[in-house]
Amino acid sequence: MTFARRCLPVLFACALLASGMQWTNQKKEKGRDPNIRNVSGVVTLPDGNPAAGAVVQLKNLKTLQIRSFITREDGKYQFQNLSTSIDYEITATYHDMESPKRTLTIFDTRLDAVVNLKLERKRESSKSEGKEESKP
Repeated sequence: MTFARRCLPVLFACALLASGMQWTNQKKEKGRDPNIRNVSGVVTLPDGNPAAGAVVQLKNLKTLQIRSFITREDGKYQFQNLSTSIDYEITATYHDMESPKRTLTIFDTRLDAVVNLKLERKRESSKSEGKEESKP
C-alpha cells in the first residue's frame, strides 16, 4: 500500500506534465510572406466557354522575362511566387484570338489576385493601309 501511495502522486504529476507539454508544442501558424503573391484566373472564349489549351503569358515589366502557362480543360491558369514589388503584364492567346493585355501593378495589394482574360479575334492590319499602289 505504501508503494501505491508513493507512485500515485508521481504518476499524477507526470500526466499533468505530459498534457502541458503537448499543449505548448502545438504548431504555431506562420504568417504569409507579404512580399510574395500569386495570380490566377480563367481564360474564356468570346462565347463565354473556357479556353482549354490557351497560352497565358506573364511578363515581368522590370526584367522583361516572360513565363508561360497552358490552360487546363477548365480554362484556368496560375502563376505563383511573384514579387509584390514588380509590375506584371498578363495576356492570353489561342489560335487566331488574343486577350487584351492586363497589368498587375505594385499598387494591387491582393496576395492572391484573380485576373480573368476574355479572348477576342485578332485584328488584322492591312498591308496596303495608308499606302497607295503606284502604277507605271
